[in-house]
Amino acid sequence: MPRLALYTFGVLKSPLADPGRLTREFYDSGDAVYRQIGQHPGYLAHAEAADGERGMLFGADWGAWGEFAVPAWYGKGRTVHTTALAATLSLWTGLRPAFEAIYAGPHREALNRRHDWFERTEHPTHVLWWVSDAVTPAWQDGVARLEHLHGHGPAPHAFTFRHPFAPDGTPTATR
Repeated sequence: MPRLALYTFGVLKSPLADPGRLTREFYDSGDAVYRQIGQHPGYLAHAEAADGERGMLFGADWGAWGEFAVPAWYGKGRTVHTTALAATLSLWTGLRPAFEAIYAGPHREALNRRHDWFERTEHPTHVLWWVSDAVTPAWQDGVARLEHLHGHGPAPHAFTFRHPFAPDGTPTATR
């Protein structure tokens, strides 16, 4: 049975290492979001660095999720002190469970505050695609599909919650 891969990417206004109030609020909300999403029906897994610390993304050991990667349009720092991005890579049983987890509860509250923490951009902030049971998507997969979505729009290869596709490639509804 196919599984749904979800890659999210946003450029933060401040580096992750910034000791300011907004960065602390972002981290604090992130802790609640991960707890809620991790317990949501339909959630399977997300990329976690085996040896990472807060703010360490580049150069961390991501195991089966591959080497950490970002879209070509990311132009900020890549060190623990200068990285200014938030990215996730996760697996779900389907569109509906992922949609319900993202657009409800603590994550919905965080989405309502996204402009406090993230720069506004013309680039997509998430991309979805279907993978087989045996596949663990890699960071580079998410980046390639997000860039494809930005350049070509939604397609069975790379789509959004607003314009979803079923595993067989036909347009579908999220709900």
